[in-house]
Amino acid sequence: MRLTRLGPADEIFHRFLTPKWAHLPTSGAGAATDGGRFNRPGMEALYLSRAAQTALEEYRQGASITPPATLAAYTVALDPVVDLSEGFDPLIWDQRWAEWDCAWRKIARIDRKTPASWSLSDLAITAGYKGILFPSLRHAGGTNLVVFTNNLHDGDRVDVHDPDGRLPRDQSSWR
Repeated sequence: MRLTRLGPADEIFHRFLTPKWAHLPTSGAGAATDGGRFNRPGMEALYLSRAAQTALEEYRQGASITPPATLAAYTVALDPVVDLSEGFDPLIWDQRWAEWDCAWRKIARIDRKTPASWSLSDLAITAGYKGILFPSLRHAGGTNLVVFTNNLHDGDRVDVHDPDGRLPRDQSSWR
């Protein structure tokens, strides 16, 4: 397995936020609602992308028209992170990682089974890794990062870049 360190200089990632939840830009609670590629329902995870275009394609999830969104940039410094960004290589990775790109929604929601990608995140979380870098399946050449927010400790950083305070502070505009 390949491991990497994001930092010590901050690396920049992006995410499109649903406007109603833009006041919680570093929360992984949304992904905990239904689960995600690398998180089971109930487990918080923050999904980010190295490039804004990748973040847009991930947010759209194949829709022909983009729902309203707020683009946010993040500075990230994490250590260690599983680095699957080059994809599965049987010479480097345990065979279990070959199915990281499984059809997790179908497996979890229709087949009512545990997707391989959830089992992989269990391994990463138990080993103390802060996240997984992985290729985007929505934007060719793009790279995503899932951050396991409950594994973050002192020295780890995932900060939204909002120097002018433009993101909302609460949900008061959604009453």
